[in-house]
Amino acid sequence: MQDFVADGGCRRNMITQSTRMFWTDKIRQIKITLMVAAVMIAAASLVASHFLVQDLAKEERNRMEIWAEAIHSLSTADDNTDLNLVLKVLEENSTIPVIVTDAKGYVQTFRNVEIDAADAADSMAVAERKAAMMRAHRQSIKVELTEAPGDYLLVCYDDSLLLTRLAYYPYIQLGIVMLFVVIAIFALLTSKKAEQNKVWVGLSKETAHQLGTPISSLMAWTEILRETYPDDALIPEMDKDVKRLQLIADRFSKIGSTPEKREVSLAELLGHVVDYMDRRTSQKVSITAEVDEGVDSVNVNPQLFEWVFENLCKNAVDAMEGRGSIHIHAFSAEGRTMIDVADTGKGIERKNIKNVFRPGFTTKKRGWGLGLSLAKRIVEEYHDGSIYVLRSEVGVGTTFRIEV
Repeated sequence: MQDFVADGGCRRNMITQSTRMFWTDKIRQIKITLMVAAVMIAAASLVASHFLVQDLAKEERNRMEIWAEAIHSLSTADDNTDLNLVLKVLEENSTIPVIVTDAKGYVQTFRNVEIDAADAADSMAVAERKAAMMRAHRQSIKVELTEAPGDYLLVCYDDSLLLTRLAYYPYIQLGIVMLFVVIAIFALLTSKKAEQNKVWVGLSKETAHQLGTPISSLMAWTEILRETYPDDALIPEMDKDVKRLQLIADRFSKIGSTPEKREVSLAELLGHVVDYMDRRTSQKVSITAEVDEGVDSVNVNPQLFEWVFENLCKNAVDAMEGRGSIHIHAFSAEGRTMIDVADTGKGIERKNIKNVFRPGFTTKKRGWGLGLSLAKRIVEEYHDGSIYVLRSEVGVGTTFRIEV
C-alpha cells in the first residue's frame, strides 16, 4: 500500500512537472511567435515605404526632366517659342530644390534652395557647394545647348521635403511603435511581478501561520517529555527538530516585510549551514566552507541568508545524486563580499541557465522549482545584492556567485 501511495505521488509530481514544462514552453512559443510577427510587420512596412519612396523619386525625376526641357527651351528660345508655357512650367516647381549650373560648375540660377541668413551674402558659393553635393548623388540632368563640346547646362536637384519626410517616416513610426511596445511589456512585467509578490507574501504568511499552532503544541509536548524522561537521549534531538520547524516558520513570516539586518560573522553563518547540511546528507557528499582573511562579517538577516545557502546546497546535493563535493568560498573583491558555492554535480545546460531563477522552473522529478527563485528574492530584494550562475559545465559542475 505504501509503495502504491509513493508511486502515485511520484506520478502526480511527474504529471505536475510535465504540465509546468508544457505551459512554460507554450508561453515561450507564443512570445517567439509574437516577436516574429512584429518583425515581419515591421519589415513589410519598411518594404512598402521603400517602394513608395522609389515611385515618388521616379515621378520627381520625370518632373525634373520636363523642367530641364523648359530650361533648354528658354535658353534656345526663338520667335516660335511659347515663352508663356515655358515660364509656366518653370514656375510650377515649388517643392523640388533645383540649381542650374554651367559646364564649369558656376551657378546660373536656383530655386527652392534654403540659404541661411548668415550665408545670404555669399549665396552663390553656398549654392555651388550644394550643387556639387547633388551631382555627387547623381541627381542632375544634362541640358545640351549646342553641339559644341562644353556648351551645356546641368540641372541639379534634390529630393523634395515631402519625399525626405516620407523616407524617414516609417523609421519614426516604427520607433514610436517600439517605444509603446516596450512600455506595454514593462507595464505587463511590472504588473506580473507585483502579482507574484502578492502570491509570495500570501503563501509565506499563510505557511507561517499554519505552522505556528502545531509547532507550539510540539514545543509543549517536548517540555512534558523532558520532564517525564529527563535522561532520554532522543528528546534533545526532537527539540532540535522542533526548533528547526520554528526557524522555518520564522523565515516564512519574514517574506514580504523588511527583514532586520545586523552584522553577522560570515564564518559562523557558513559553519551553521555546513553543520546542518552535513548531518542530512550522505557521507559520500563533502561540504566545506572557506572564508578568506579580511572577510569578518556581513550585514544581513542571518535566518534568511542561511536559507539561501541551504537552498543552494540542497540543489547541489540533488545535482550530484548522492556523491560529490560542495565548496563554499567567501572573499572580498571590488569593495564587496563575494561568496561562491561550487559543486561537482551534473551541471546546467546552457539553454537553461537564464531560467534557473524563474519560479516554477525545475529539471527534477520532484519539487516545484521555487528554491532558487526564493534565494534570488532574498539576496536581491532584501539585501540589495546579486546572485547568478558564475559558470556551469554539463558533467563537471556549477558555481553560483552571491555578491553583497
